[in-house]
Amino acid sequence: MAVCGSACGSNCVPKDTEGEEGERLKRLSLEEESSVRRCTKCAEEEARKECNGLCAGCFRAYLYGKFKLAVTSNAMISPTDKVLVAFSGGPSSRVALEFIHEMQSKALACWDASNSQALPVFTVGVVFMEECNISDELSDQADDVIAQIRSIVSGLSPPSKDLHIVPMESLFSSDLRKLVGSINDATGREDFVRHLRMLSLQRVAFEFGYNKLVLGLSASGIARHVLSATVKGQGYSLPADMQYVDTRWKAPVVLPIRDCLEQELVTLCNLESLKHVQVHDKRCTSINGLVSSFIARLREDNSSREHTILRTAGKLKPFNFNKFSSNQYEYVPSRLRPKFQFIETGEPESPEVLCPICASPLTATELATTRCSQQMKGLNIKEMEAFYLSCCQSCHFQILPKEETSMSCDGFFDLLPKPMVKRSLLRLVVSYSMHFSTFTTTTKPFVPNKLG
Repeated sequence: MAVCGSACGSNCVPKDTEGEEGERLKRLSLEEESSVRRCTKCAEEEARKECNGLCAGCFRAYLYGKFKLAVTSNAMISPTDKVLVAFSGGPSSRVALEFIHEMQSKALACWDASNSQALPVFTVGVVFMEECNISDELSDQADDVIAQIRSIVSGLSPPSKDLHIVPMESLFSSDLRKLVGSINDATGREDFVRHLRMLSLQRVAFEFGYNKLVLGLSASGIARHVLSATVKGQGYSLPADMQYVDTRWKAPVVLPIRDCLEQELVTLCNLESLKHVQVHDKRCTSINGLVSSFIARLREDNSSREHTILRTAGKLKPFNFNKFSSNQYEYVPSRLRPKFQFIETGEPESPEVLCPICASPLTATELATTRCSQQMKGLNIKEMEAFYLSCCQSCHFQILPKEETSMSCDGFFDLLPKPMVKRSLLRLVVSYSMHFSTFTTTTKPFVPNKLG
């Protein structure tokens, strides 16, 4: 089509007409660009509403940055470690497994490219605890869940990972189903199963030689725990369960996605099509269930409430076992040691006395009360009596029978896993050692081995 200065024919377009059309198209293009919200970080890709103003790539980098900062600044993983990831199949543990796998893959790539290959690469295993024989709630979904777990782990790119699918009751000689069923309180039953789960994970870690246990506990999960523990009267022991590191156990527990919200992890799974297991839990009227519903309503009102709860509880003073000691990294190269967090050794650390059921540190009042009762009974105290006296007040109220005599009559004590009973005997030795050490300066309190 010809263009000329005047209208000379039907096939000609005046110059001024073409200019107007160009301006109109340019204006429409600018309006279209302005309607597309750009990522607040890279300013190139389109921002996603569910990603808080970030594009999909920057959102993933944001979450992985949180994960890597938690790992490096708290010395969670060293090159010589054998790491066991506790995998439930949910979004939180799925992202934790994905990030651990990515970190391992990058470390392996660096190792392959290195000339000396002097620095080893940590190994990773995955464990899934099967609990369907303890409770009927998930028994109808067990086969499907296990099949999905196998598919997820086998679908990971190299390096491959050992998968341990372990029925919880196979780790203990007692009838766990009967033991859990004998607890009348709904909250107590839930908490006791959670304690059994940790004991089982530690057992698997010990038997297969893992020295670190990774849990996919998010900021949302910790926020729920903070409120539920406060309601249960566990304020003193609360700081122990919400730190990045917990060395109470033979295989220390680490929380690499502690700073990530649950909703953020769900969003990442959806964006990257990370397959995870959908488990439909039944409605629960326990304290834990009610707190979960309350947190969900807070999240609808303001998504930052969970972080607010976590930051507030984070001001509580952690215990001595919430850090790694310096001697745990003696084989790490000197150029990497500044990244690790060490315990100051200027002051001697007093050992915490732990509840044999929930492993919570006991308060000074609980210690004084139980120590007085044990001294009245003398060194001939029976095993069952030692266990009953060694438990914290929360476990007394929600898990144990109301009367000490009922423990033998109802068969509760005989059904308890032996590692729990063993803890109470260690607790008794610690109590008497600390008592007698007050009368002599040469006797040091006996410090038991880590829980396992």
